[in-house]
Amino acid sequence: MIKSFKLKVFGLVLVTAVGCTKLDEHLNSTLTNSQTANALGSAGVGLLLQAAYSDIGGPFTAQDLIFSLQENTTDESLVPTRGGDWDDNGVWRVVHSHGWDANHSQVLNVYNALNKINFDATNVLAFSPSAQQAAEARFIRALSLYQLLDLYGQFPVRNPGDNLLNAPQVYAGAAGADFIIAELTAIIPSLPATSAADKANQTSGNVLLMKCYLNKGAWANRAAPTFADADMQQVITIGNKIIAAGKYSLATEYFSNFDVDNGSSPENILTYVNTTGVGANNSGINGTWAKTLHYNSYTPNNPNAGWNGFSTLGDFYNSFGATTAMVGVTKFKAGDISGKYADTAADSRIGGRFNWKSTPQSGIKPGFLIGQQYNEAGVAEKDRKGAPLAFDPTIASDMKETGANLEVTGIRIIKYTPDFSNGASSYGGPSGNDLVLFRYADVLLMVAEAKMRAGTPDNAGALTLINQLRTARKAATVTSMPLVNTSNPVDPTTLLAERGREFYWEAQRRTDLIRFGVFLKPWQYKPTDDAKYLVFPIPSQSLAANPNLKQNPGY
Repeated sequence: MIKSFKLKVFGLVLVTAVGCTKLDEHLNSTLTNSQTANALGSAGVGLLLQAAYSDIGGPFTAQDLIFSLQENTTDESLVPTRGGDWDDNGVWRVVHSHGWDANHSQVLNVYNALNKINFDATNVLAFSPSAQQAAEARFIRALSLYQLLDLYGQFPVRNPGDNLLNAPQVYAGAAGADFIIAELTAIIPSLPATSAADKANQTSGNVLLMKCYLNKGAWANRAAPTFADADMQQVITIGNKIIAAGKYSLATEYFSNFDVDNGSSPENILTYVNTTGVGANNSGINGTWAKTLHYNSYTPNNPNAGWNGFSTLGDFYNSFGATTAMVGVTKFKAGDISGKYADTAADSRIGGRFNWKSTPQSGIKPGFLIGQQYNEAGVAEKDRKGAPLAFDPTIASDMKETGANLEVTGIRIIKYTPDFSNGASSYGGPSGNDLVLFRYADVLLMVAEAKMRAGTPDNAGALTLINQLRTARKAATVTSMPLVNTSNPVDPTTLLAERGREFYWEAQRRTDLIRFGVFLKPWQYKPTDDAKYLVFPIPSQSLAANPNLKQNPGY
């Protein structure tokens, strides 16, 4: 299979990559790897590497792929059925209530998308890449393997030169973590010290390495995670080096990490670049706001301004809690727009504030959209039936909305500020917000968590980092913060809640809930659970193709 793919790629890039190179070919002859590598040259290998980078955008951006498995399975997101919208034979409700099986479409599609990244990154290694190209390809592969291990508990690996008659080797649990850790440890010195945020460098390699060490104990035993002191010390050591280097810092405004100009954010370590109005380099980032906004949320596009689906839960909204009172916020100047856009008095991450990138154009204030919504002129918006467009936290217990509640239930979230740079055309089409994969804030909170989980906990050191982040987010500092309240996953006083406030809707919540030991706890619209749902099943067709894969228990 690999050989066949190589020849197809070779045929596409040969003319531009090698120009007048002469190859002695005959009917039914076969090119060796060395012949193909020589023909491709460094430019051709670069095209293969770029193809692997390009694989990242779709599965990490789309609402029904990694986001759905990592967010809709949690207390941060759900997709109610609204009449005939968002039913899809119940796939969305099944994800939130934990009832999927090995034939669930999203389970299959995510597995295939991640393995395409795995395959295309591995393919680069067969064509004599430079040391840096090989390191970048192996980083991309490690990124896909991290997600495969986290979601499915195992992953296949086939290296160049492996016998294609044999099924790919499979790694699972702690052995899978050790494989990824060994890969990253080997390649980080060959990655560039700095690079554009959309390319792997030593910092992004180290952030992924931190994530592996932090989650290793959970991957080994998801039902009862344990955390070896040696692993926590690795997280602390690596993270402290990133902090001490001073290359990254927390953004002054939280939502600037996600707006159309977020390529200049001092906080974003690894991103997928999108381009306004250019479909060739766009992952569909506009879907991040379209999936949640109402049909009438942006006047020029009514009644197709949004898809009116994704919502968050009232209990998660309440996890911002009374401890998040905002301090030191500078309000916008009087007369700039309208008094209707007064700031809210809470942690800046909850939103509700005037935003120059979206409020004058649409009335949208990023963050949690709750209650009556207003357009850019300050006029109260209405739903398609003419009733007030006021988002209500209460969602039907069976997640099926009817009648007057059909269009307005569920608190909505805008994390990525819509791209209005070309008016309605960029808002609904290819947009320039880069997809954020790794942020500096995660480095701080991973080090803080590791300090708290260490053999000899350093709670004071952890609290210093937590309060550094909270101060930047204009939230009040705290004098203590436990890891988790196992009887209440949304207890606002915990580190788990702090991670929720910082990384909501960034495809981290499921991983966090498992690592903190509360993924099986009941929450809104998920009253019961089964331990088998701590990991997703291997899709049935994949089991048939690779006998080294083993179905996860209970499926």
